[in-house]
Amino acid sequence: MDSELDHDEETGRNPLRDRMKQLESENAELKARADEASAAARELAFVKAGVDPTLPIAKYFMKGYDGELTAEAIREAAIEAQIVRDTQKEQVAQEAGAWNRSNQAAAGASDEPEMDWVTRINQAKSSQEVEALLSQAKTAQP
Repeated sequence: MDSELDHDEETGRNPLRDRMKQLESENAELKARADEASAAARELAFVKAGVDPTLPIAKYFMKGYDGELTAEAIREAAIEAQIVRDTQKEQVAQEAGAWNRSNQAAAGASDEPEMDWVTRINQAKSSQEVEALLSQAKTAQP
């Protein structure tokens, strides 16, 4: 009685070895698919973090990144590497600038530079100009 480990006498082939080759081939194909899925999931994590994978610098960043694959962790590292901008900080800075401008307007500040009264008085050519400048300075001061 022949066992499965013996060669098939008629064809000269080992059915067990044929099955092993088939399983090895299937295993290699499944491993390749798993690697593709892992790479796609990694790229998706970078896209969710705001990294543009088409930028040349981003490709190097994505290849070298070895931290957590969460959008928050990737985004922090990308901001640190200056690959993406920190839009939240930019928005806060813009709002702060807007508040400063509105506060200045409310306080009556203007964009005109302050008058240099000493220089103008020194440049005056007559005593009447000096007296006119002094009266202007008195009315301009709060």
